[in-house]
Amino acid sequence: MSKNNVVEDSPSKMDEWKVFLFIAVVLFPILAVVTVGGYGFIVWMLQIMMGPPGHG
Repeated sequence: MSKNNVVEDSPSKMDEWKVFLFIAVVLFPILAVVTVGGYGFIVWMLQIMMGPPGHG
């Protein structure tokens, strides 16, 4: 067996930059909006069901 047939599949610097930019520009902002929006929705639903804070 020859070791010349082994193909290294290591990511290049360009691939790493593409993944980093995707995470920083696309993924994290979407996750932030979903998180804040989900929390706001939960608070809104709780206020509809139980009334506003300090009420009662």
